[in-house]
Amino acid sequence: MMSGTTPSDAGPYRPRHKDGPNSYFTTSVIKKYVDRPTVIAMRAVPRAADATYSAISSVVAAATASTAATAAVATMAVPTAAPAVLAAPAARAAFTASAAPAAPAADAKAAELKMVIRQAAMIYTAMDLQDCGLDPKAFEYAWRGYHNLVKKGLIHKRAVLSICDFSQSSRNRRMYVIDVQHRKLLYRTFVAHGQNSGDEYASEFSNEPDSYKSSLGFYITQKTYVGRNGLSLRLNGVDPGYNDMAMKRQIVLHGSSYASERYMEDYGNLGTSLGCPALPSEFSGRIIRAVKDGSCLFIYHPTQQYLDNSAVLHG
Repeated sequence: MMSGTTPSDAGPYRPRHKDGPNSYFTTSVIKKYVDRPTVIAMRAVPRAADATYSAISSVVAAATASTAATAAVATMAVPTAAPAVLAAPAARAAFTASAAPAAPAADAKAAELKMVIRQAAMIYTAMDLQDCGLDPKAFEYAWRGYHNLVKKGLIHKRAVLSICDFSQSSRNRRMYVIDVQHRKLLYRTFVAHGQNSGDEYASEFSNEPDSYKSSLGFYITQKTYVGRNGLSLRLNGVDPGYNDMAMKRQIVLHGSSYASERYMEDYGNLGTSLGCPALPSEFSGRIIRAVKDGSCLFIYHPTQQYLDNSAVLHG
């Protein structure tokens, strides 16, 4: 195995314990993990994902057929002239038939979720993302939301998935840009949170204008523009109630001097923004060009209210 460095914006990263794009449903074996500037040979991802996905497809198909058949039974009307003695059993049967489709549909959804979680765990392990500091739950939830957004056709640039792990200190390089197609980490860098979300750690979030807080959830990247912070990237929040005011709040991905290691050395902590995920200026341009035009960005924090109620996570 050849050793190398993990991509970062401030020199070599030393692990704690060591020193058109394809669709979402790609099942190709992970052959290698590219780590600038050298290559690290990786173990292959089990082919179980293929069998699992086929099994899930069968479950979904069976559930659909079962639902259609049951619905047909449910629409059979009980004759109006039926004796009273038969009315109650017939009504109970009709009610049972109308309620029955929920069970197979729920089973199919549960099986699909299980498949997505299993696939997330496989990718997380194969890419050694734990050694890069990314919380396993952050990746699992990111993968779940990404899966649901792909199903709805909302992600046009499927090859890239970006995660801001706000469960970490701002002193950590807590933004991860992942090449989903080739299963490799493109960038890992610092990212600032909103000034009213907290100092070193982000703990409070808001969707309200002028709150100067970060907003949790899933975003779809839009077009770039050049503003007072140089090259910037508009973000469309697609999590209703959590970040769908992002465009109105002018929440964008941009570079800033206060999001740098130099600033942290001078002032103790990374600086904070007015709510935008701000990146180190010297690397923001490269990252923005890599993720622009329809990729998925997820801002994670283990806030239970969000995790329980996000329409994207539970879609």
